Amino acid sequence: MPALRKYSTAVTRQTLPGHGEYNSLRKKKTTSKMKKLRNHPQANQQENSPKTVNNETDLCSLTDLEFKREIVKILKELREDMNSKADTLRKELENIRRSQEKLEHSFAEMQTELRAVKTRMNNAEERISDMEDRIMEITQSGQQTENQIKKEESNIRDLWDNAKQANLRIIGIPEGVEKDKGMENIFQEIITGNFPNLKDTEFKIQEAQRAPNKLNPNRPTPRHIIIKMAKVSDRERILKAAREKQNVTYKGTPIRLSTDFSTETLQARREWQEIFKVLKGKNMQPRMLYPARISFKIEGQIKIFSNKQKLKEYSNTKPRLKDILKGLL
Repeated sequence: MPALRKYSTAVTRQTLPGHGEYNSLRKKKTTSKMKKLRNHPQANQQENSPKTVNNETDLCSLTDLEFKREIVKILKELREDMNSKADTLRKELENIRRSQEKLEHSFAEMQTELRAVKTRMNNAEERISDMEDRIMEITQSGQQTENQIKKEESNIRDLWDNAKQANLRIIGIPEGVEKDKGMENIFQEIITGNFPNLKDTEFKIQEAQRAPNKLNPNRPTPRHIIIKMAKVSDRERILKAAREKQNVTYKGTPIRLSTDFSTETLQARREWQEIFKVLKGKNMQPRMLYPARISFKIEGQIKIFSNKQKLKEYSNTKPRLKDILKGLL
């Protein structure tokens, strides 16, 4: 550029008429320019301030110094803009880095928590499994204990029933009649009045009493009379005759003769009472079997049931029987 400026000055000096004329012309232009600056201060300020380049034509019309200033200005603006964007980018990267660290920390915590949860779940599953095994053992033990208790109760009931197997239970005799005649005479009147073929048989009675011993005034029915026979065969003959006659009475009052069972056996047999009456009304020849089973005749066959559930399952296969026992099972 200095060489270009020297070349431009030399050319200018050569083209002008003379060096003195050139200086005179330059002084006149300078004086005219100073007057304009005095008259127009704004113009003076614009002259002194760097020019703003708006297009390529303005850039080409700049002097070397103005061009340099413009370039420096542009570079400075670019540097400031780049520094500003670099700062923004650094901040954003720092935020991203911090967010990433937080996410990694949270992820690590989640993994740790998941491992802890998994460990607790495994421990819980092991405890549950142990508890299930224990419950199974207790259940089996409880079932075995329950079965053993039922077995013992059944054995006790059988022993009690065997001890009472010679006893005859008379149901329906009014209270107080035994005071005048005695239990033995009442028993003899029942045999004579209902079973003529047995009236000449000498039945030996070991003991006769009301059961229970104490009279309950709130009891609506009379207490039963228990006759203890000397022979089990005598009791069986009397019960057989009662089944054949069906309607046994004492002085016109209907009574019933039965085996003297234990309280548990009697309760179990009472549960069949309603069903027994209905089957008897349908002439199905029902019978109570020891200890608490019911038998009856249907379609020419004798069927025996130990509980109502089995009878219900069977009745579902027999529409006629199901209709007969409707509401009783």
